Amino acid sequence: MKTYLLYQDREWLDTKPYFDEKSIIQDLGLRILYMMAAREVIVEGGNVKAISMPDTFIEETVKTVMMVPLETEEEIRYRQQVLRDSLENPEFTIGLYDISCEVLKKWDEMGRKDKQKVGQKDPVSNLVGDIHLMELFCDGLTRIKALFQEYEGKLMSPGYKELKKRLEEIFTDEVQESLQQILKDISFYGEGMTVDEVTGNKLIMRPDMELECTLGEGFKLEGFKLESLTSKVMKYRSPASTISKVQTFINSRVPDSIQIPEDTLLKDESYQLDWGIVRHVMNYCSAFMFRFQKFFDHLHFQTAFYRGAVNLADHYKRFELEYCYPKVSDKGTLRFTELKEVVMAMEQRILPVGNTCDMEDVMLLIVTGANQGGKSTFLRSVGIAQVLMQCGLMVTAKSFESGIFPSLFTHFTRREDSAMNSGRLDEELGRMNQIVEHLGERSLVLLNESFATTTEKEGSVIAYDIIKALNEAGVKVLTVTHLLSFAQRMYDEAAKGQGVEFFSAQRLPDGSRTFKMIQHEPELTSFGLDLYERIVLAKQD
Repeated sequence: MKTYLLYQDREWLDTKPYFDEKSIIQDLGLRILYMMAAREVIVEGGNVKAISMPDTFIEETVKTVMMVPLETEEEIRYRQQVLRDSLENPEFTIGLYDISCEVLKKWDEMGRKDKQKVGQKDPVSNLVGDIHLMELFCDGLTRIKALFQEYEGKLMSPGYKELKKRLEEIFTDEVQESLQQILKDISFYGEGMTVDEVTGNKLIMRPDMELECTLGEGFKLEGFKLESLTSKVMKYRSPASTISKVQTFINSRVPDSIQIPEDTLLKDESYQLDWGIVRHVMNYCSAFMFRFQKFFDHLHFQTAFYRGAVNLADHYKRFELEYCYPKVSDKGTLRFTELKEVVMAMEQRILPVGNTCDMEDVMLLIVTGANQGGKSTFLRSVGIAQVLMQCGLMVTAKSFESGIFPSLFTHFTRREDSAMNSGRLDEELGRMNQIVEHLGERSLVLLNESFATTTEKEGSVIAYDIIKALNEAGVKVLTVTHLLSFAQRMYDEAAKGQGVEFFSAQRLPDGSRTFKMIQHEPELTSFGLDLYERIVLAKQD
């Protein structure tokens, strides 16, 4: 049975992640988002009481799904619809995830992985395992079906509605009742001894079966046909007890009955007959079992993503971060209102300044301005929002609209460390060469202080040549830079009508930073003296 909660027409198979996902995670600080998605916000009386320990499966799932971009507006809209249902009905999402967790955990405890190993040849153990597995599947599906019925009329997304429809078509009320009856009838084979909670008596299941057959040559029984099979609960008595011996004697006097004493060939053959009959019944159910072999794994993985989204939404509320469902536009559009850098908010426990942008037919954005003015934070906020949009998640802004870029790259300045085998400029150029070699049809490159590890003159020449070439090749580039010669040269050329936009970190007359980006021609200084006055002169005073 198909789950189809992440894609409308396929499961999570053969997915292609971003080329350099490691750099994207590092440069944008996405690990904080994965960690928060894995931790539930526990609220009591309208206040946050505690934050749960992380669910590592949710953390890894959110990371995996976020690093695989959706490539069409239809795919994003489909996932957003399931996401909206999940956020509006969080208890449903949590319930669906918890059921899949419980089923898989019990399945593992039953030896799922051991059974897959070569050499597991005990037919009795295999049969008992199959019975318990069918009980587990039936119970899990019954609970999922009841959960869908509980939220009847509240789930509007095609993803959840179609899953419910498929489940009800395959696991119909008739199939459900039939399987439950079969499990009840053969429970003698899978159940061990139990204890009555009221009386404390030991109880044991015994078969009650009727077979039809014919008498063949040599008085051999042939043509067996199962007429009926049920299980009955009996009070357990030790074979050595007086009551058991009396019962055996009475049964031996019943006409047309055969007593099977201990340690006889007949007793072994009766066990084989039990096994054969139950195996025959279970083979009848094998088609049902096969249809759900992968279902709970897929359900577990896909609901883990939406379970993580529910946690993220709770953390957004916790940090007073407004969020929206982003819209898809053409690749030249970048439009958002009050976009906030969510990783900074969660990591530093502050409410970042929001930024607003409205650009159309722009394939190059150059951000300059004062040091410590929020330029890198602004670039990260756009990159994080782009990744969130392209995996179907909500963005921390009042509104967000952008094109789809399956080929997304980040090129942020790295700190020099012992792992570097060459100079910092060589390292930067090496990473840029990798990006150029893997550019796709729809590419977005985020550059943060790139090529600033050499002189201003040389860095400006390198930046101009590379960024100009990328821009002319149809690659969208957003860059934060202190290379003022490069920025001024691009500004002079942009006056000729090219699709380039310039932002600057706002600085008030008194030198204070607002951390807002405004449309502005490139600054001719980074206002380093502001920092000198703020830090050095303040200490002297």
